[in-house]
Amino acid sequence: MKKIFLILGLAIIAVSCSTTQPLYNWKGYDEAVYSYIDKSSDKSVDNLIAVYEKLITKPGGSRSIPPPGVCADYGYLLLQKGEVEKGRELLVAETTYYPESKPFIDRILKRFE
Repeated sequence: MKKIFLILGLAIIAVSCSTTQPLYNWKGYDEAVYSYIDKSSDKSVDNLIAVYEKLITKPGGSRSIPPPGVCADYGYLLLQKGEVEKGRELLVAETTYYPESKPFIDRILKRFE
């Protein structure tokens, strides 16, 4: 009887480990950032913004929140483009999702007061 429970337990562990969902959805982020850094064209900026929007509005992953740094990156990009209000909102959202980023984000926000 103990063998059956041991085998059943191992099977449950194996199934749960094989179906583990990643914490965050990063789909498209790496290519978009590389293209933005490599080309810095209007098209690459627009593509990066589209990826940011997707990662923020439909985060996916097991945590169902945007990946670390995405709101901060997008917010800073918007601040540089002159979209101060939305940029600040995203930077504050980063500190809500990841409180450990608050000291760093607060310094950025002070620069744009």
